[in-house]
Amino acid sequence: MTIKIVRLGSERYPEEGLRIGTVRRPPRGVPKSEYASQNWYDVWLPNIAPTSELMKMGQAVKTEKDWISFTKKYRSELKNPEKSRIIDLLAALSHNSNISVGCYCENEERCHRSILKTLLNERGAKIAS
Repeated sequence: MTIKIVRLGSERYPEEGLRIGTVRRPPRGVPKSEYASQNWYDVWLPNIAPTSELMKMGQAVKTEKDWISFTKKYRSELKNPEKSRIIDLLAALSHNSNISVGCYCENEERCHRSILKTLLNERGAKIAS
């Protein structure tokens, strides 16, 4: 049982489990009834996505300094007790179920999902490689 970090809209991995979209907005032009069948996500969880303002900052990252600043601010947002409990829940679920979390970004290294992966790991989640 593990958490897999994925790019939403990509082909599903074998035994990936429930795909959770940790994005601020649903995919454009896709009917809600087709989110799962088109491999976007099974469940939408915008609660742990960066705020709209922070997302704009993340999309504008050009330098390592910019990325470090984005990372600090996003981690700070996730210290909110409600959001922190969601991270704890996902980490705990990884010990009993296969689940995946993801975002639309092509480059995981410059996407909030890489930060989620680190936070989940810090909380004891079983992360799939």
